[in-house]
Amino acid sequence: MQPKYPQKESKYKRSLQTLLQPIEQFITNEASSGLLLLLCSAIALLWANSAGGETYLHVWETPVSIGLGNSILVKSLHHWINDGLMVIFFFVVGLEIKRELLVGELSSMKKAALPVIAALGGMIVPASVYALFNAGGRGATGWGIPMATDIAFALGVVALMGSRVPFVLKVFLTALAIADDLGAVLVIALFYTNSLNITMLGVAAALTVLAFLGNHFGIRSILFYLAVGILLWWCVMQSGIHATIAGAVLAMAVPAKERINAEEFVNEAEGLIREFAHETREKTRVLANQAAQSAVKQLEVICEEVQTPLSRFESNLHTSVAFVIMPLFALANAGVQMAGKGICEALFSSVSVGIALGLFLGKPLGIVLFAWLACKLNLASLPENVSWRELIAISCLGGIGFTMSLFVENLAFANNPTLETSAKLGIFCGSILSGLLGYLLFRIRSKTP
Repeated sequence: MQPKYPQKESKYKRSLQTLLQPIEQFITNEASSGLLLLLCSAIALLWANSAGGETYLHVWETPVSIGLGNSILVKSLHHWINDGLMVIFFFVVGLEIKRELLVGELSSMKKAALPVIAALGGMIVPASVYALFNAGGRGATGWGIPMATDIAFALGVVALMGSRVPFVLKVFLTALAIADDLGAVLVIALFYTNSLNITMLGVAAALTVLAFLGNHFGIRSILFYLAVGILLWWCVMQSGIHATIAGAVLAMAVPAKERINAEEFVNEAEGLIREFAHETREKTRVLANQAAQSAVKQLEVICEEVQTPLSRFESNLHTSVAFVIMPLFALANAGVQMAGKGICEALFSSVSVGIALGLFLGKPLGIVLFAWLACKLNLASLPENVSWRELIAISCLGGIGFTMSLFVENLAFANNPTLETSAKLGIFCGSILSGLLGYLLFRIRSKTP
């Protein structure tokens, strides 16, 4: 029997596909990036523990200089990756946070309540678990390490499970990780800053105001925000605050409004396409047809005007961040030399155990506990057709901390190689166990009638 309203049904289906396509594409990219991260981490570990393991350390300590005239800045390759390239990573994180706050899963109290409250629990409980093992000790400053979720790795595990994970849970995990990233940015800015240069901080503040003024007065040029961003990065780095914060701050100033709305775009685009068809009706080559070329150029202009600078920045940078910057960061930071007498001591140290348990137990416990409290207090509700068992399974994947945890570890234990080794071992153990547990829970769920 034919459907009663086939055209209408098809129209609704196309509209739904259009609505879901951006988040599906985002999840697919992040999942692929997670698998590449895993590969680069394995390479780093093999390299660091091979016969040429010493070269692993020497390569990343290679001095690299940039400068203009007499102003030259010389830093190690490792430093340029962590304080330079990772600024772009934090810029994209900031863009994702802003997009979600404006039009995504964090755009209203009803949508944002569950993932935000759950993310808050997923930060407080792991930090508390870590503090139980390390309060007052040498590793006390590492409490921020088990707080963050690595969205690329987490979605990589989700990708391996395919249809076993409902799409609404993938959306929940994405929103949770983005709220988590916002918390991590604030923690880095507020608690991992040693000393402040007030003058440079003032200049950075002035540049931030300049970026927001550019937004207010309708400046949409990517070059403007790029120029302001480079100066802001330099000033923030000199101010004592970690340089990557400049990326997240600049992202908040990038315009998120279209210059023309959808209806205007459709009307103008149809007119230009008709003009183009009219001018090329004699099958004249476009190269020799000035009127047709003019119509195409005007079409390019309105295509840019219907997009926001935020979406243009995000689409242009997301692939580079996911497939170049993050894998390079993993390659430069994941290498831990496992040989040696002290490796067992490092593995079972209070720092390693605190991080591993914070990620493996603290993360899912905090996420589920705070989500349950939010539902009991009528502040939020579970997504439709999602059970508490499924929420527990997806919250286990929130314990995959990897990239952001390694980043915070670099800040917390920058001058202590022993604690760095312990922290990395804890991050690896906690993240691997969290991924395996989440995977197993979803496997069991799929076999349960």
